[in-house]
Amino acid sequence: QVRLVESGGGLVQPGGSLRLSCAASGFSFDVFVMSWYRQAPGKERELVAKVTGVGAADYADSVKGRFAISRDNDQHTVYLQMNTLRPEDSAVYYCNAKYVPMPEWDYWGQGIQVTVSS
Repeated sequence: QVRLVESGGGLVQPGGSLRLSCAASGFSFDVFVMSWYRQAPGKERELVAKVTGVGAADYADSVKGRFAISRDNDQHTVYLQMNTLRPEDSAVYYCNAKYVPMPEWDYWGQGIQVTVSS
């Protein structure tokens, strides 16, 4: 059974930092592309960052230079370090696992709230 469990969200002041974690189980973690998406109220879900099994990362323009995605293939965990947070970063953040050769192997976590507010 595939599971993606996010943790580390919460309330933070503008300019602060948070680190999200996503613990994965039930699939061959190291061959999946792991991503973080977010969805703010009234907006579409958007890709924040993704990382391949060998560690190649890509970011949305809005978070470049502030966020860093990483993964630990031994621990089956992906992280999102978020620095210099802004109110517009407030959203529900979702962990995603995708196996590119098989598009139907596309899994989601339950989401975790991040709120940036003073």
